[in-house]
Amino acid sequence: MSEKTSVQVGDKQILIETGKLAKQADGAVTVQLGETIVVVAAVAATKAKEGQEFFPLTVDYREKAAAAGKFPGGYFKREGRPTEKEILTCRLTDRPIRPLFPKGWYNEVQVQTVVLSADGENDPDILSIVGASAALMVSDIPWDGPLGAVRVGRIGGKFIANPTHAEMAESDLDLVYVGNATDIVMYEGSAQEISEADFNAALKFGQECCQPLIAAQKELAAKAGKPKRQITLNIVPDEILQEAKKLAGDRFVPALLTPGKLAREAACKAIQDEVGARLVEKFGAEKVTDFVIKDAFYYIQKEAVRSLILDGGKRLDGRDFNTVRPISSEVGILPRAHGSALFSRGETQALTLATLGTGDDTQEFDSYTGGENQKKFILHYNFPNFSVGETGRIMGPGRREIGHGALAERSIEPMLPKMDYPYTVRVTSEIMESNGSTSMASVCGGSLALMDAGVPLLRPVAGISVGICTEIGADKKIARHQLLTDIIGWEDHYCDMDCKIAGTEKGITGFQLDLKLRGLPHELMAEAVEKARVARLQILAEMAKTLAEPRKELSKYAPRITTLKINPEKIGALIGPGGKNIKRLVEESGCEIDIEDDGTVNIFSVSAEGMKIAVDSISGMTAEAEIGKVYRGKVVTIKEFGAFVEFLPGKDGLVHISELANFRVKKTEDIVKLGDEIWVKCLGVDEKGRVRLSRKAAMEDRDKQMSGGEPEKPPQE
Repeated sequence: MSEKTSVQVGDKQILIETGKLAKQADGAVTVQLGETIVVVAAVAATKAKEGQEFFPLTVDYREKAAAAGKFPGGYFKREGRPTEKEILTCRLTDRPIRPLFPKGWYNEVQVQTVVLSADGENDPDILSIVGASAALMVSDIPWDGPLGAVRVGRIGGKFIANPTHAEMAESDLDLVYVGNATDIVMYEGSAQEISEADFNAALKFGQECCQPLIAAQKELAAKAGKPKRQITLNIVPDEILQEAKKLAGDRFVPALLTPGKLAREAACKAIQDEVGARLVEKFGAEKVTDFVIKDAFYYIQKEAVRSLILDGGKRLDGRDFNTVRPISSEVGILPRAHGSALFSRGETQALTLATLGTGDDTQEFDSYTGGENQKKFILHYNFPNFSVGETGRIMGPGRREIGHGALAERSIEPMLPKMDYPYTVRVTSEIMESNGSTSMASVCGGSLALMDAGVPLLRPVAGISVGICTEIGADKKIARHQLLTDIIGWEDHYCDMDCKIAGTEKGITGFQLDLKLRGLPHELMAEAVEKARVARLQILAEMAKTLAEPRKELSKYAPRITTLKINPEKIGALIGPGGKNIKRLVEESGCEIDIEDDGTVNIFSVSAEGMKIAVDSISGMTAEAEIGKVYRGKVVTIKEFGAFVEFLPGKDGLVHISELANFRVKKTEDIVKLGDEIWVKCLGVDEKGRVRLSRKAAMEDRDKQMSGGEPEKPPQE
C-alpha cells in the first residue's frame, strides 16, 4: 500500500509517494513538482565485498526522452551515455548524502534516479536530491538524514523557491541549497555579482525552505519506513591503532611540517612503512593487512594535522590561517592559441587556452527537461595523472573533471558579453600541477586567457577555496573551529570543508560547498564567505599586475568578423537551392558564414581578402534595386525587345530597346552584344519585383557629369 505526503515549498507543492513503484528496492519514492516526476530507488548490498577498503556509493541520474514525449536522437533511437547535465545532477545528489553514511561501513550502495515525466518548466535535479533523501529514509539502509533541497532564485530583489525555467531567465541567482534541520550541508550555483550579504541571506532563505521537506520525510518514514538493518563496521582494532600511535611517537609532526607536497608525502610514507612492518611483526599479517595499516595511519595523520591547526596554530606549509599562497601568472605564452595564460598559486598550476569560434561551433544538445539547449561559452577542465606525480589509467574526462569544469564555467560566464556578441568561446584548463583547488585556479587562468584573447569581459574573475578544521563535542556540535584560507590538498583531505567562491571586485559569480561534516552553522559560513571575499580581492590585484583588462586587438589567428544585415526575405536567395549559393561562396572566400532568422549575417575569416570577397558577394546578392541609381552591369540575354542586364549579383533587369540609346534603335545587337558590360540606370521596380533599366538615362547622366562630352550618335547605315 502506498503512502503519500504533500509539502508546500514557497508557492509550489511537492508530492512524495512510496510503496507504489520499485517495491523490491530497499527504499523507493516518486517525487513530483508540477508535471515533472522522478522515481528514486536505493539499494544496499547485504555484505561488503572481500577486501573492500572504501565506501562504494554510486549515484546515477538519467533523463528519458519519453518523459518529455520525444524520441532520442541518433540512429539507434535509444538513450546513450550520460549527458553533462545528467553527470552534474549525479554529483549534486551524491555530495550531500555521502557524509551521512556510517564511517567504516563498506557495503555497496546504489541510488538511482529516473525522470519519468518532464514538463519542461520544473527542473528534476532538485527532485533527485529530495528523492534520494526520502528513499534512504524509508529504506533499511543506515543513513543519518533527512535532508531538504531547494533551488533559490532572485527576481527584482525577491528570493523565490524552485523557480521555473521561465522565471530563471529573469533571475540573477541560481542557488542549489541542501540543508538539514539546523545547518548547511551543501550548495552550488552561480550569480550575477551578488553581494556577500545577499548571498548569506539567500542561504538562510534556502534553509527555511528545506524545513517543510525535512518534516514531510520524517512523517513518511514514520508511516512507511523499514527498521534500519544491523551492520558491522570495518574499523581498525583499537589495540593495533594504539600500538601504531606508540611506535610513530611524535615523529609525525616534523614530517607533516616538511616543506613541499611531495617531500611531505614521502616523509610521512617512510614512517608509515617502518611502523607498518613492525605492526605486522607483532600482530601478524592476517590482522595487520594493507587496509588496516592505511586506515590506521589515516586516523593518526588526521589527528596530527588537526592538532597542529587547533592546538599548535600551525599549517602544514607554514602559512598563517589567512594567507594566500604566492601567486604568479603569465599571458600570451602559446603563440597559436587565441589567448593563453599560466596561473600558479603555490603548488597548484593551471595552463589555460581560449579559443574564439563561429556560430557553427556552438554546442547543441537535447534538452528533455527544459532550459537551455545550446551553449556559446564552454569551459573544459583536464586533470592528467602527472599533475600529482602519479601514474594511472589514461582516459576521457570523469565526473570530477566535468564537475570542476562546470564550476569554473558558471563562475566566468556572468562576465562574458551578452546578447550580440557573435563569437562562440571555449576555454580549456590543463592542470599542470595540483595541490589544492585547481578549479579556482582554472577560474583565474581562464579569466586571464579570455582577456589575452581580446574577449571583452565585463570584469576579471578570480576564485579561492576556504576550508575548516573542527573539533566535535559530546553533543555532536562544533566545539571549536579554525577557518583556513586557500587550502592545500592534505587540508582538504584531513579537514572538514572545501568552500569554493569565485567572483569579481563587485560580487560573487560562482560557488560550491563540499562538507565532510553533517552540517555547518550559518554563522560559520558567513565567516568563510568573508574570508573568501578578502582573498579574492587580493588575487584579483595580483592578476591585474599581469593583465588588468581585455586586449584591444584579437590574436592574428582568431577569426575576424563582419556583420551584415539583410532583408529576411533575401535569406533564401542567399542560401540558394540546396545551399548551392552559400556553399559556393564559402568555398571561394574561405570564410565561415552564419545566417540568422532575423537577417543578421555574421562572416568569420582570418583573411582580409576572403572577407572582402564574402562581403561584396553577399552585399550584391542581397542588395535591393535603388530607383535612380546607376549600376555597371553585364548583358546576359539578348531579345528583340531589348536586353537583360545583370546589374547586381544574381539579379537581372530589362533594358527595353527604346532605352538603349538616345536615338531610335532598330536591332538590340546594334548597340549591345552578349557579355558586354554597360552602364544602366534603375527606372523603377514593379509590384512583381521586375526591374526596369535604362542605358540611355545612364549615358545622359554620365554626359552631364563629364560636362561637354560628345552625345552618342546612331550607327552608320
